[in-house]
Amino acid sequence: MPVNRRTALRGGAVAAASVALTAAARPAFAAGVAPAAPTAPADPLKTIVTGYRELQTGINRPSPERTAALKNLGRVAKAYNDTMTVTGGPLWTDLPLGPGSDYTTSMYARLRAIAVDWGTPGGTLSGDPQVLERIKQALELIYASQYNPQVGEIGNWYTYEIGVPYYVLHTLVTVADELTADELARYVSPIKRFVGNPNVRANSPSTVETGANRADKALISIVSGALIGDTAWIRTGIDALTDVAGGGAANLVAKLDESGGDGFHVDGSFIQHETIPYPGHYGIVLLTALSGAIHVTEGTEYALPEDLKQKIYALVPDTFAPWVYAGALMEPVRGRMLSRQGETGHDIGHQLTVATLVLARSATGAAKDQLSGLAAKWLSEGTYAPFLEIPDPERFAPGPDLVATPGIEFAQEMLATHVRPAPITATHRIFAQQDRMLHVTEGWSSALAVGSTRISRYESINGMNQHGWYVGDGVLYVFLPNAKGHYSDAYWPTVDPLLLPGTTTKTGPTGALQSTPMSTRAHVGGVQWDARHGAWAMDFVSLDGTLTAKKSWFFTPAGVVCLGAGITDASGRQVRTTIENRNLGENGGGALLADARVLSAQPGKTAALRNPRWLHLDDVGGYVLLDNANVTALREDRTGAWRDIDTGANTKGTTDPYTRRYQKLVIEHGVKPTDAKYAYAVLPAASVVGTVASVLAWRVRANTSAVQAIRLWDNTLLANFYKADTVDEVTVSGPASVALGRSGSGWQLAVSDPTQLQDSVRVTVRRQTVEVPLKGTFGATQVVHLPR
Repeated sequence: MPVNRRTALRGGAVAAASVALTAAARPAFAAGVAPAAPTAPADPLKTIVTGYRELQTGINRPSPERTAALKNLGRVAKAYNDTMTVTGGPLWTDLPLGPGSDYTTSMYARLRAIAVDWGTPGGTLSGDPQVLERIKQALELIYASQYNPQVGEIGNWYTYEIGVPYYVLHTLVTVADELTADELARYVSPIKRFVGNPNVRANSPSTVETGANRADKALISIVSGALIGDTAWIRTGIDALTDVAGGGAANLVAKLDESGGDGFHVDGSFIQHETIPYPGHYGIVLLTALSGAIHVTEGTEYALPEDLKQKIYALVPDTFAPWVYAGALMEPVRGRMLSRQGETGHDIGHQLTVATLVLARSATGAAKDQLSGLAAKWLSEGTYAPFLEIPDPERFAPGPDLVATPGIEFAQEMLATHVRPAPITATHRIFAQQDRMLHVTEGWSSALAVGSTRISRYESINGMNQHGWYVGDGVLYVFLPNAKGHYSDAYWPTVDPLLLPGTTTKTGPTGALQSTPMSTRAHVGGVQWDARHGAWAMDFVSLDGTLTAKKSWFFTPAGVVCLGAGITDASGRQVRTTIENRNLGENGGGALLADARVLSAQPGKTAALRNPRWLHLDDVGGYVLLDNANVTALREDRTGAWRDIDTGANTKGTTDPYTRRYQKLVIEHGVKPTDAKYAYAVLPAASVVGTVASVLAWRVRANTSAVQAIRLWDNTLLANFYKADTVDEVTVSGPASVALGRSGSGWQLAVSDPTQLQDSVRVTVRRQTVEVPLKGTFGATQVVHLPR
């Protein structure tokens, strides 16, 4: 059974030997509680161990949901215990012993499940002395054969320096009171070898750790040091958070003012692996470790400084919350992790929710209110994968990590205070330093995934994202309230990866996957007009360099206008632009109309539509064609397995087949097109009447290789210039994204540099010329108020 990448705050229940926490050391949500009588100062080392045990096992807050979660954890833990052999040889027959990293993580993950259930009041294995003895024997066997100070790193460094250490600590803190000091020192000794200095990579000391990896190693150091009484190691872990050793160069909460580069950025972006937008995985891993560091040290001499905690609290609304829809993280910021069966957008959304709940327990004032409100919002909206209802710990991810007893208890503790969920607020936000944008309305949301010379098209490493060829070529994601599980419902193993919505591609071989391929074009970015309107441009070139196009998306409250121009290809293959490729679910239905004609819903039947004016897909929305185009409509059943897209040693998906029904809408550009075009509008959640009424609502002002532009109903102009040119009353001296319209009693101009290469651009409008400074803005929107 494959094991999901560990989540330090997920799974388990309360350990039997948990030490009660004082109100001062463990502030909770409840107010009005009388202060406890003065007591002797708590041992800070025990407080850290107890705090980390609490993150694995919870706070023993009874509820029916907790009981159900423990029952399911017990089922998994008992199965692992019943099949575990501790008399020699492999612990489990399907996980052979021996050097290398393919199976070690899985061994420790299973042992962790047994240990946590053993230490849980009410757990299936709770307090069983025979189970405890078996845990001790397993710890010794796996230490001697798999993970000790003498083993060498084979395979993925992460296994030895982060993955296995976390699972070892999960197990050790749960049974720590039953182990001698010598035993604890023995089992922590390999962690000391591999994570003794959390600032650098053990197998490459010249590699300075950054981002999530640094945060993980810092927390591992803090907890490990507390287990064996190594206070210097604890301090080293604390200092690693702000990179004291490196003079702050890898400070985890520093905001970088640049595009690309690991860490958080001033515009709210988060990058890992230098060129991959990762708020939807590594950023949350980092946040999880930071919240853990706050939690375990609170009330001790090692507590994090207040200013550092405030910076950590502020990360949630700035970097993470914008990317959450219905409790799930949006696909464009999940990198290669979208291919993991054990990590759908809802899975990682659950981890963000837990981290936010843990942070809220230590926060006060406005920060506490904001964090609690966001968590309450995600809990109330996440109906596809209810946070408090986990009928099967393997429902979304293999292994026990998603049982989430601590998360359930923290959530119910917060909800008992009747926190008001944060409202849905219309937002158009550009994260130019990670080449991402999102558009939120009260009824639907959307986001784009693109690549440039700064940000990789995709990431495909460690056997993951095996169908990721085009996920960074301008995919338009649409999120609907009646389809909250659209991308979690076996989407990635079953969708046609060659025809993702919004992309312009060609038929034929895709070529070999690369690790982190870049585009050769810098022009990617856009402009924000207000909370409900904006534009985005992409100077597109295919990975093999044969297909080029200028692509624009214009976002409004009603929908997204998509323009393409200069579509040229010399490969001799068919070129097409995908309007839609919607997952309708297993045996999904929904009528498709084209100009009021009902098309066949029979899977496998293709309809060739000549110059349709509009289409409507029941329960999804409408599509308006804004110029002449031949459209192919196909409803098809597609079957795939998660193993097809993830073959990673510790993450690989199952070979179980999944079948999902899709509706495709594709514009055909033919073979060897030269300067081909498209123009259409996507109207999420629109009715048939609303779709038809929109046919004449969209005014395309330009659609060429030089400039693409539309007019809004209030005469606001949104334009993307790829070079110096003019559209209507606006002339620019070079590449720019521009918005022009009325603001109050005057005119307002919004400008950005999608190339992120220019010092300035001259804009002439309404007989006025302004020089807009752009140097060092890294694609951010600049606003100029024009005289009347």
